[in-house]
Amino acid sequence: MDTLNDVWKAVLAICRTKVSEVMYNMWLSPLELVKFENDTVVFCINTDFKKTIIQDKFGAVLRESFEEVMGFPVDIDIIVSEISAGSKPVPAAEKTDDTEEAEKEEEEKTPTGYEAYTFDNFIVGKSNNFAYSICVGVAQNPGNYSNPLLIYGRSGLGKTHLMLATLNEIKKNHPDYVIIYTTGENFMNEMVESIARKNPSAFRNKYRNIDVLLMDDIQFIQRGEGVQEEFFHTFDALYQKNKQIILTSDVPPRNMEILDERLRTRFEMGITADVTPPDFDTRRAIIIRKGQQLAMPLADPIVDYIAQKIKNNIRQIEGIVKKIAAMTNAYGRTLTLDDIKIIIRDVTSESQPVAVTVENVIDYVSKAFGVTAADIKSDKRQSKINTARQVAMYVLKEVTDLTLQEIGEYFKKTHATVIHALTTVAQKMQDTPNVRTIATGAIQEFQEKQ
Repeated sequence: MDTLNDVWKAVLAICRTKVSEVMYNMWLSPLELVKFENDTVVFCINTDFKKTIIQDKFGAVLRESFEEVMGFPVDIDIIVSEISAGSKPVPAAEKTDDTEEAEKEEEEKTPTGYEAYTFDNFIVGKSNNFAYSICVGVAQNPGNYSNPLLIYGRSGLGKTHLMLATLNEIKKNHPDYVIIYTTGENFMNEMVESIARKNPSAFRNKYRNIDVLLMDDIQFIQRGEGVQEEFFHTFDALYQKNKQIILTSDVPPRNMEILDERLRTRFEMGITADVTPPDFDTRRAIIIRKGQQLAMPLADPIVDYIAQKIKNNIRQIEGIVKKIAAMTNAYGRTLTLDDIKIIIRDVTSESQPVAVTVENVIDYVSKAFGVTAADIKSDKRQSKINTARQVAMYVLKEVTDLTLQEIGEYFKKTHATVIHALTTVAQKMQDTPNVRTIATGAIQEFQEKQ
C-alpha cells in the first residue's frame, strides 16, 4: 500500500466486517484520517461527544483493524476541530454549552447514511414477518397504529434494518417531522454529559419535543436508576402527546431483570414483536440478494452451503458474501466451493459434539414444557408431550447439522414425521406465543454455545 489513504481504505474494509452496517455508516465511514506518526493514527472529528463515542465504542475495533493491515500495533488519537461540518465556524472562546448542545441536536436529528435501509430490500420470512408487518403499519400511521413498538431478538437478525426502514418511510410521508434515532447507550452518555455540563434542560428539551423517537438497544438503560428515571419521563412526555416511540432490544421486557417495573409496563403497552433466526429459505434469499447487490451472482451449491452453515446471524451472512466479493476481485477469478468452506471456517467455531447437543436440547425442551426427557423420547402421544417432541426436532434442525433422517433416528421417527413436526411447529410459532417463546429461547441458548 503506497499511501495513507490506501491503508485507511483497507482498515475500513476490515472494520465493516466487525460492526453493523448502521454503526459503520454512522461512526466509522465519516472519520477523517489526518496523519500517522510515531505509531499513532490521528483522526479529526467535530464534537467532543462524537470523540467520546469513537474512543469508547470503536477504539478497540480501529486498533485491531490497523494492526491487521499494518502488521504492528498502533495507538489511536482523536482531535476535535473547532468547525462543525456544514456549519458556520464558531470560535472556541465563544462556544457555550447551549451552542454545543444545539450542534449535537442538529446532527442527531438529521441521520445520514440510512437511506439504504428500506422495506423493499428487507427479506421477509417466517422469522420476521410479524415484526415487518407491524413496522409497515407504524410507518403508515405513526403514533396511532402501535405505540410504543418494541422489536426484540438477538443481535444480527435485522431489528435495526426494520427500525431504519420505518424511519425512512416516516420521513418520506412526513418530511416536517422531527425524528431522533439513537441508542440506549448514547442516551445514557448524553444524559451524563448534560449533568456534567449542568445543562440537563437542553437534553430534556431535545428528546421531549420531537415527533418520533427510535432507540436501538434499549436494554442499555438498565445500567443506572437515574437513566431509567429520565427515560421514564421522556417516554411519558412523548406518549401523552401521541408521538411515536420505537424501541429495539435483545430480549423481551419481561427478561430485562433490572428494569424498573414502570418502564416494563410501558414497554408492553403497545406491541412487542420478536425477530428470530431465519429459516433456510430466508437465509438463501438473503444470500442471493446480497450477491446481486454486489453484482456477484452466486452458484446454487455455494448459496446452499452458506445457508446450511450460517444459521443464526444475518449480519454474519452478509459479511461472508462481502468477503467472497472482495476475494473474487483480489484473485481475479470465481471462487470454488472449497474456497468458500475456508472463508466460513474462519468465522465459525466448532459445534458441540452432536450427541451432547441432542441430549441438552431434549433436556431444555422437556423442562420448558413440564414433561420428562424420557417422555419426549418415548412413543407417548399426549398433546403436551407430542408438542414438546416436535419442538425438540425443530430446535435440532436449527442448531445442528443433522439431516432430517438423522433427527428422526434419535426419536425413532420417519423422515416424513420429522417434516410434519417442523411444519407444525413453524405454524404454532405464528399462532401460539408459548411455543414461540420456548422454541426461540432454545435456539438462542444453543446457538450462543456454538
